[in-house]
Amino acid sequence: MKVALAQLNLTVGDVKGNTDAIVRTIDEARDQGAELVVFSELAVCGYPPRDLLHVEGFVRECAQAAKMIGETHTKGIAVVLGTPLPIENDAPGMMPEDDSVRGHVANSLVVYQDNAFVGYYDKRLLPTYDVFDEDRYFEGGDRSPIFDINGMKVGLAICEDLWKGHDAGFAERYADEDDPVDLLSKAGAELIVVPSASPYTLHKDERHREILIKHATTHRVPIISVNQIGANDDLVFSGQSCVVDPSGRVCALGEAFAEQLLLVDTHGMEPVDIVPDADERMIVEALTLGVKDYLRKCGFNRACIGLSGGIDSALVATIAVRALGAEHVVGASMPGRFNSEGSKTDAMDLAQNLGIECVSIPIEPGFEGLSEVLDPAFESLGHRMLGAQLPDLTQENLQSRIRGTLMMALSNRSRALVLTTGNKSEIAVGYCTLYGDMNGGLAVIADLPKTMVFRVCRYINEHYLELGYARAPIPVSTIEKPPSAELAPDQLDSDSLPEYEVLDEIVMRHIELHQSASRIIDETRFDADVVRRICALIDRNEYKRQQMAVGIRVTSKAFGPGRRMPIAQRWTR
Repeated sequence: MKVALAQLNLTVGDVKGNTDAIVRTIDEARDQGAELVVFSELAVCGYPPRDLLHVEGFVRECAQAAKMIGETHTKGIAVVLGTPLPIENDAPGMMPEDDSVRGHVANSLVVYQDNAFVGYYDKRLLPTYDVFDEDRYFEGGDRSPIFDINGMKVGLAICEDLWKGHDAGFAERYADEDDPVDLLSKAGAELIVVPSASPYTLHKDERHREILIKHATTHRVPIISVNQIGANDDLVFSGQSCVVDPSGRVCALGEAFAEQLLLVDTHGMEPVDIVPDADERMIVEALTLGVKDYLRKCGFNRACIGLSGGIDSALVATIAVRALGAEHVVGASMPGRFNSEGSKTDAMDLAQNLGIECVSIPIEPGFEGLSEVLDPAFESLGHRMLGAQLPDLTQENLQSRIRGTLMMALSNRSRALVLTTGNKSEIAVGYCTLYGDMNGGLAVIADLPKTMVFRVCRYINEHYLELGYARAPIPVSTIEKPPSAELAPDQLDSDSLPEYEVLDEIVMRHIELHQSASRIIDETRFDADVVRRICALIDRNEYKRQQMAVGIRVTSKAFGPGRRMPIAQRWTR
């Protein structure tokens, strides 16, 4: 059977826009000779819809759209389409007028052929961990039906039904649950089709293929997995839809981070070569798509970035230009009294290399003016010095907050979204200023450790042509100079933080692996005082992270919806 795998970039809540894209894709698949076209999980509403599922009328509109597509646009072809559906009704699109189904909704697939309803399937395993909250919205199904499509027995599953948490380290959650794929195999499925909406994290695609291969070889049945692409808020979806034959050979693999209609014939499939991209390349693609889609789907077409001459802002600007085009990006150099000439030059050189407009807005007049207002007030309260030597933390933060205010003013006047430039290492330990450098609408590299920032910058410079740049964009001096916030004389990050190789290892273990300070000390042999101090800083700065802009997720545990730590707490590890 000829099957078309439709990996589309869908927008959450845009039922009409998603429906139009689905209809166009059905027509294209039919024109290419496909007998079956498969769309991703919850394609009608986009994934993840989150609390839109609780809004009056939303589920009904999705169900009605799925019904319209199936009854009007499936002549001469079969379609598997993801949509939320009410549990109470077998007939899709039949919603109670009072929306009394709230809390009784399934994450479903509907099957249509020749404009007639064939059947439906409700997702059995509902992930509720990390970024997933499906128990909050859906009730799990208890059926594993087989559908006859053009003489082939096709079994359906949805995303977690296939992965069972193995791809994310949560397999124990389903230890007592029936295996949906095993049930389909025992029911006689000759082909298993699995629409998914699985967010990208580094190396997750490899784990997915391993799981697909294991299922296919265990049950001796071909498996088709269809994943959406695009970015929705903090999540990026990479596509990479996959077909595995009963012997475990990968016979088709969708493009990464690109829309595609992939046509396969289940008879006589041949293996394809898999050449994995470098980690740095995958991160560039994920961040590019994350920036592009966040702005597009939120109604922005321009971005502005504070250019310090440092490596973080250089990477953010470089990604923004790739995502939006140089004409849609503006930089702002905001030098202060402690900025080196080299940093000022690096900022302007970066802007020239990228071909973006860059304005210079010195912060010294604003700093002096605010100091004139604040110093008498501090003095009257007896707080001018507090036993510290100026410039103190207050003055450092004041510089950052002036810059943050200037960036927001630039955003308001130019209608460009501010992209923040903090990396995961700094954000983890609070090496960032609330209402200063944290100001903005999207935290592009908030899930990228500093060591990876360096790796990605070097990769971009080495592969600039294939990435679409006219020249190596990031000045070599930006990469080579010691990192510094430049808020005090001769300041370096290393004055208050361990070397980034050490810091990033501690952050990864504490955040992504949930390890205690004691375990990190035992396993790494890092200095015990350093480890405990860094872990304490991570825990203490939760209040900052819960006020930061949305960050694009690329690791297994990002700051955001998938990590919900209390702010006021005293647990120490």
